[in-house]
Amino acid sequence: MNQVKLKNLGTIPYKDAWDLQEELLKNAISKKKDPNKSEEVENTLLICRHPHVYTLGKSGHAENLLFRKEELEKNGIEFYNTNRGGDITYHGPGQLVAYPILDLEKFGSSIHLYLRNLEEVVIQTLQEYGIQGERLKGYTGVWIEPETYRARKICAIGVRCSRWVSIHGLALNVNTDLSYFKNIVPCGITDKGVTSISIELNREIDEDQLNEVFIQNFKEVFNVGITKAQKLSTAIK
Repeated sequence: MNQVKLKNLGTIPYKDAWDLQEELLKNAISKKKDPNKSEEVENTLLICRHPHVYTLGKSGHAENLLFRKEELEKNGIEFYNTNRGGDITYHGPGQLVAYPILDLEKFGSSIHLYLRNLEEVVIQTLQEYGIQGERLKGYTGVWIEPETYRARKICAIGVRCSRWVSIHGLALNVNTDLSYFKNIVPCGITDKGVTSISIELNREIDEDQLNEVFIQNFKEVFNVGITKAQKLSTAIK
């Protein structure tokens, strides 16, 4: 059974979390490149929340950000062009953001399988809250009533993989203020909405409890053992 170190970063600026992922990726790749190194890649799952930020994937379109730079600054929202897949999305308070840094050669060597497994973790998590999350053909992520005119996205996924090591990940809307999605064309999709667990259930969600449910489902779907890391083997703690 593969082992994964879990680190809950709490609320952390997007760029700090991205820098940490890149450092973990660099360390992992160095181990994979050097046949003389006996150390295996340290699989890691980062859980966090971000202050308000929009991020644009490498295949995204800048026009899907509907705010001008001055408006972003005025509203205290950061913006980053990233190296993940996908288009534009929003991160902010009330989301569960998960960044798995995994050696995918230990998990089937398939990006398609990896994405479906991430979706499955979210689908099973939603099930425990009485919500039926589903996939939508042709799209990545998790949706509610995907084949109807009321189709709405509850979880966005965008990843990057280098030498079969993954970074970036997913953002599940829990108690998220959905008004921030009005300033973008979420994931470049114009004809479908967004939602959150709290909207679907019409009540506030205990985010710490949901984190535990998500971690347990991650453990089961990926068939891994999870240990909490006191610190990571990088300069960023």
